[in-house]
This record gives sequence, C-alpha cells and structure tokens, in this order.
Amino acid sequence: MPITTQKKYNISVEATLEVIGGKWKTVILCHLTHGKRRTSDLKRIMPHITQKMLTQQLRELEADGIVRRIVYNQVPPKVEYELTEYGWSLKPILDSLCKWGENHILREYGDLSGVLEDNGLNNL
Repeated sequence: MPITTQKKYNISVEATLEVIGGKWKTVILCHLTHGKRRTSDLKRIMPHITQKMLTQQLRELEADGIVRRIVYNQVPPKVEYELTEYGWSLKPILDSLCKWGENHILREYGDLSGVLEDNGLNNL
C-alpha cells in the first residue's frame, strides 16, 4: 500500500495507540472478541461509557477498518458490530493486555474476584 502522508512516528507503538488508544477502544475491542454486539449490549456491559462516547469510538474503529457495522434491513432497525479480519489481528495484543492486567491486579490486590466483575468475560 503506498504511503499517502508524510506523517512520522518516533516509535511504531505510536501507530498502534493512534488506532486503539484511549480508555474505551481497547475495552470495546475486548468485548467484540466474544462475538457480535449491538450498541445497547455494549452500553449495558460498559455502564460507565456515555452513549456519545460509545458511538464516537465505534465510528473511529469502523473508519480504521477494525470494526464492521452490520445494518439489518428490518423494523425496528437492528445494528450490530463485529471485528473485521484486520480487527481480529489485534486479538493476541488484547489477550496480552488482559493477562498483564490480571497479573497486575493479583500483584496489587492479591485476588481477582474482589476487583473484577463476575460477568463471564473474566477468568474468575
């Protein structure tokens, strides 16, 4: 793919963080590794994110080719989000971040169950 910009990075991790950085994108991506999700599902399992922020983050991930928005032609309208093939390439990174987070929680708190939600997504 030809380079169309003169953008320069000091280190390649900057390019990664430009796409998946911030508080919510990685969390959204982790949830999507468990399958397709409707916006309302993501909002329910991420109660501290605002609807505006969730919509913005999903749009940015879609624009970067990480997430696919699926619109079903029905009434009422149904929209789901899933990882693209390119998005799935982030799975090893996401798994590593989760594992590091578990190790950090164990180091700091000594127990996962007192700190992590029991929502079926965590290794409790």
